[in-house]
Amino acid sequence: MKLSLRGEYALRALIVLGLNYRPREDTVVRIQTISEQQNVPKRFLEQILNELKSVGILESKRGLTGGYRLRLPPDKVTLAEVIRYIEGPLAPVSCVSERFYERCSCPDEAKCGIRSVMKEVRDAIVKVLETVTVGQLCERVRLLQGLHANPLDYVI
Repeated sequence: MKLSLRGEYALRALIVLGLNYRPREDTVVRIQTISEQQNVPKRFLEQILNELKSVGILESKRGLTGGYRLRLPPDKVTLAEVIRYIEGPLAPVSCVSERFYERCSCPDEAKCGIRSVMKEVRDAIVKVLETVTVGQLCERVRLLQGLHANPLDYVI
């Protein structure tokens, strides 16, 4: 699996939406805000957000005060779910994919060494991405930003 720019931008947008998630409020984040904070082209971001909305990960509000928000709490959305919607299979080759299986060209799949290794790779990827949620990703971002903050940066 290789994460494309589209997949990376989707995750970056979800970080902004996850960090701004308020469960009991109708808080939305404008596309312009996400675009500026994550340095993502606005038109490309619109397509990605609409796709995530169409699969039920996001919801939107129209108008001047409109924008996007997570439909579910950040801890209920796994990275595997998002990446599968945006990128497709998590498997490095289609013959080991559980959801997008396609027969490969090797003479005997059961005895194929390459397939055996790629299945292990797929299992490792799935194990990580199905256990990490958008909420956990946001916590990691908070932690990393806190650790790398410049303590000599004073504002008067």
